[in-house]
Formats: sequence, C-alpha cells, structure tokens
Amino acid sequence: MGKKEFTVTSGEKKHRIVFEKDGSYSGTIDGTAFLLDVLKQGEKLFHVIRDNKSYEVEIVKADLATKTLTVKVNGTPYPIAVADKYDELLHSLGMDKIAGAKVNELKAPMPGLVLDIIVSEGQQVKKGDPLIVLEAMKMENILKSPADVTVKKIAVKKGMAVEKNQALVLFT
Repeated sequence: MGKKEFTVTSGEKKHRIVFEKDGSYSGTIDGTAFLLDVLKQGEKLFHVIRDNKSYEVEIVKADLATKTLTVKVNGTPYPIAVADKYDELLHSLGMDKIAGAKVNELKAPMPGLVLDIIVSEGQQVKKGDPLIVLEAMKMENILKSPADVTVKKIAVKKGMAVEKNQALVLFT
C-alpha cells in the first residue's frame, strides 16, 4: 500500500500528516519524522509512546460522515477534523459546503462536455448516486448526488458543452 496523507485541524492549528504506508505508525508531521508505538487497550482506548513519552488516548466521539472526532490525550479533550486529498479537492472546487445546505441543484464544478446523463426527471436518488458524466481536461468525471433528492429537471443534454457553475440538474 502507498502513503496516506491527511490534513488534521484542531482549533486553530493545522498539521499535514503523512503515514509511510497504510496501517503503519510512522511518517511525518509537518515534515518532521515520527514513529509511534501503539497498543490498543480497549474499543476506543490506546496507549501511545512517541519520543519516549507515554500518552493515554481515548476516542470520545467519532463522526465518520463529517470526518470529525474528539479525542482525549492524557485526560485533555481535543476536537479534531480530518481531511484527505479528496476533501481538499472538493474544498478547492467550492463543493464542500453542499452538505450543510438544502440542495436545489447540481452545478458543473468545471467547464466540460456532458458525455452521459445517468438519471431521468422524477427519479429519486440517494446521496452518492451517479447523475452525470462530465468530460473535463480529457478526464471523465462522474458527478454524484450531494444528498437524497428527487430529480426535478435535467437542464442539459448529452453532448452539450457547459461552463463552470452552470446548473446541470435541478432537485425538488
């Protein structure tokens, strides 16, 4: 397996963490090498040794949908948000705020060509279901439903060129 890279935010502090390989406890934090010795003591309780210092780490709360957790390190709670390269890409495209708001439409994240329309008007779709295939920069991008919605209107046709932020699908 390859490297795993994350941005971890706790309060005002942001750190770039890179694990050397999947499942390992070594890598870099903000470019500085680290090696952890981790012993699982319970469902959500771990004993961690780093730089000859011992830490009791408890996962108090974990929300996988929002990629947030609260951990206690030696009894002190820390709220943490985790983002991977895909979350950062969505943020850079301005698509990360979709989850919190009522979704009325799917907009083109970039200029491109509509290769395929997978849904039809009146169809109910679940979050993550594919809606449209958009070709952009010589790559096919499958645009997925941002929420559980019903397709009200399809505003584009197969083979149509679209601009960034152009409405593609309207929802009820």
